[in-house]
Amino acid sequence: MNRRAIGLIGALSVALLGALGVYLYLKATPYQAVVDHGPSPAAQANPYLAAEMFLRGHGINVDHAESLTVLPEIDPRQHTLLLLFNDRSKMTPRQVDQVLNWARAGGRLVFVAESLWDEKTGQSNDLLLDRVQLRQSLSKDLKDPPPDAGEDPYPNLTKLYLEDEDAPAYAGFDTAFHLEDPKNLAQAWANSARATHMMQLVYGNGTITVVTDADLWKTPAIAEHDNAWLLWYLSADTAVTLLYNAEHDGLLTLLWRYFPQAIVALLALIGMWLWHAGMRHGPVQVPAPSGRRQLMEHLRASADFILRQNGQQTLLQALQQDVMRRARHRHPGFDQLNVAEQWLALSRLSRQPTRAISQALSPVPKRRLSSAEFCRQVAHLQALRNSL
Repeated sequence: MNRRAIGLIGALSVALLGALGVYLYLKATPYQAVVDHGPSPAAQANPYLAAEMFLRGHGINVDHAESLTVLPEIDPRQHTLLLLFNDRSKMTPRQVDQVLNWARAGGRLVFVAESLWDEKTGQSNDLLLDRVQLRQSLSKDLKDPPPDAGEDPYPNLTKLYLEDEDAPAYAGFDTAFHLEDPKNLAQAWANSARATHMMQLVYGNGTITVVTDADLWKTPAIAEHDNAWLLWYLSADTAVTLLYNAEHDGLLTLLWRYFPQAIVALLALIGMWLWHAGMRHGPVQVPAPSGRRQLMEHLRASADFILRQNGQQTLLQALQQDVMRRARHRHPGFDQLNVAEQWLALSRLSRQPTRAISQALSPVPKRRLSSAEFCRQVAHLQALRNSL
C-alpha cells in the first residue's frame, strides 16, 4: 500500500468521526437528574437527627448526652430531658432517684415505657416506670374496647385534645401497647381507639410524660401526622437534652456484635493450640544431669541392648572370641595347637586351673541360661580375659 492510499484512508476516517460527532451533538438532549444516595452517615448514626433539626428550627436549643453523669450540670428549670434512645435495663435505683429528683425540682422528663407489667411479681423490669406508678400492657389483652371505638374515623392514630381547640392533634404511636394509671395520678393523656399511649403527670415542681414508644419521632416518621408538633409541644419554651444511652455496651459485647466470625476463629485457634500443647505420648522424663553420663553407663546400656536384641549366646560368644584373640597375641602359634594344648597354654598364661578354662570356653548351650548361670559364665570369661 502506497502513501497516497494510506492518506485517503486516514482522511476518510477523520471525516466519518467528525460526522458521527455532529450527529451525536444534534441528537443529545441535556437533562438534570437527582441521585438519591440515601441517608447521610450522621442520619444513619442518629435516628432522631430530623427531630433535633426540627426543634432547632423552632428556636429550641438541643444538646446530646450519653450518660446520666451530666444530669447535675443541667438546670431543671426550663429544661426538658428526653430518655428516648436508651436502654434502661441496667439503670440502678440510685440513678432512678437522681432522675426523679431532677424532675421534682422543676424539670420536664419524657421517657418511653420499656417493660410490661407482671401481675405475678407485682412489678416490671423498668424501675423508672414502676416508681411513677404507671403500668404498661399489651393492647390485645384489654378486655372491653370503648363503646365509641367503632365510630372513630382514625382508630390507629392517637388523639390529644387541648383546651380551646375543636379538633385533636393526631400522633402515630404504636397501638400494640397500652398505659394504665391504677392510682389516677395522670392529669393528661392521649388515646387511640382502643388504648392509651401517652400519660402526663405533675411531679413536684416539674412534669413527667410517659409514652409507649418514640418511633414516631424517628426519621422519616416524624414528618407524618402531628408527630413533630407533639414533640415541640412537650418541650416548648425549654432547652432539650437528648439522652442517647444510659449505659454503654462493654467491649466484649461490641466485639461479638460486629466481629463474631473473627472471635469464633480466634477461639478455635486458641483451642487447637491448647490441645496441641497438652498432647503427651508418655510420662515426661527428666533428662539425666550431664555429670552422670559416664563411659560405664554407656557400656552397660549397650550390653543391655545387645542382650535384648541378640540373646545370651551372642554375648558369651563375643567374650570367648575376645579371650582367644588375647591368647593369640600372648602366645605365637596358638592357632596351631589342639584344644587341650590351647587350654594348657591359657592355664600357664592366666595362672588359672585347666578346669576353669574348659568351663569358660566350652561351647555355649542353645538353651536359655538362668540369670545366675549367665552371670557366673560371664564372670569366668571376664576373669580369664583380664588375666591375659
